[in-house]
Amino acid sequence: MQNLYIETATLDQRAVAQYGLSEALMMEHAAMGLERAIRERFAHDSSLLIVCGPGNNGADGLILARLLEGDYKVSTQYTVHAHYDVIVDALFGSGLNRPLDPATQELLDLLNNLQAFKIACDVPTGLFPNGTLDPHVFRADLTLTMGGLKRCMFSDAAKEIVGEIVVTDLGVSRIRYEIPSNWQLLDATDLQLPHRIRTSTHKGSYGHLSLICGEKIGASVIAGSAALRFGTGLVSLVSNENVHIPYELMQSHSLPSTTTAIALGMGLGSEFCDDELTKLLDNSYPLVLDADIFWHPMFPKLLTRDQIVLTPHPKEFTQILRICGIADIDVTTLQNDRFGYVENFCAAYPSAVLVLKGANVIIGQHDRFFINGHGTVALAKGGSGDVLTGLIGALLAQEYSPIDAVVYASLSHTLSAQKFCRHNYALTPFDIIDGITAL
Repeated sequence: MQNLYIETATLDQRAVAQYGLSEALMMEHAAMGLERAIRERFAHDSSLLIVCGPGNNGADGLILARLLEGDYKVSTQYTVHAHYDVIVDALFGSGLNRPLDPATQELLDLLNNLQAFKIACDVPTGLFPNGTLDPHVFRADLTLTMGGLKRCMFSDAAKEIVGEIVVTDLGVSRIRYEIPSNWQLLDATDLQLPHRIRTSTHKGSYGHLSLICGEKIGASVIAGSAALRFGTGLVSLVSNENVHIPYELMQSHSLPSTTTAIALGMGLGSEFCDDELTKLLDNSYPLVLDADIFWHPMFPKLLTRDQIVLTPHPKEFTQILRICGIADIDVTTLQNDRFGYVENFCAAYPSAVLVLKGANVIIGQHDRFFINGHGTVALAKGGSGDVLTGLIGALLAQEYSPIDAVVYASLSHTLSAQKFCRHNYALTPFDIIDGITAL
């Protein structure tokens, strides 16, 4: 995991006070990081346009020009009809908290339309601290950020414009520069799979996930298939009527006595009356909730449980915020401040684990937050969320803590999709499930 910061000016000041760095020395190191990135990627005599602003970000750009001059064709002034191999945005960097002026917007439009490799210094100009974008934001192929990772670079909107993200130090290693943060970025190496170590076991040793099977049976079948593939010993679909399901899944009309976790909400519809649902949930089993249950009148009461996971997409999360009395907003408003609304919910319900789906998944519990940035457009397909619910349920059934279950399941979900080797439009839920076996 890597720390994420809302701002790093405080860390800069700490580095100056604790390690004797000067602002000039830190800018020199920032420029040297940019220099390394360019020298690693482009041959001598390549042409560069370095667009500099009035502050420290612009100073980084001017130092970069000095470091590259002689080996590269460097310009800090745009010339009409000139060709550039590389464009460096050193206009404003992080901390921009005001709208861009028309002249800057016009310049960014011009730069975005040029055919060149584009590098953002610190963060792309037009990316604001809350993760929202100016309509004219610089669109980078590479963002070389200074000192530590900024949280704004991992909003859903930012995923379109940051490109590859690389951190460069400012004269002191990251381990010395950084301090602990309650926001962290998940790495692929954080994944822990449910490998079976003990040899004297049986299917009951690995838990029993019960999925409440609603009107849309396919959702429960997908979730159940994912759970069985992710290590759960037994999976039952609890339904009012007999339904056709894969042979490896079990079926029941009541909650099995060996249940160790419950998944509820996927395709639920109105299959169960309130009394039936109340009876099914009259227990203390770990619970993962999705989809339709967020609109059910009993949902707020479920939030009082000790082990509960919620897996909403943005529209569903606006319903959760509304029914919980936290905020009455539309999806656009939520997407403009995903970080803030996740923090608000987790403060109000500190026992719950929230998984807010999106281009970059946000996971939160109480005052701890994680971003899974490994998702791909291939996951934008009906049933993908049902797979995630099944994976989380599988780990809950195997007695993982809710936060660990969510972190490992979310990483498995996205990394499986990343490994899909065919066209990204072709991924199906069962491709994700198959990919779990190769992690």
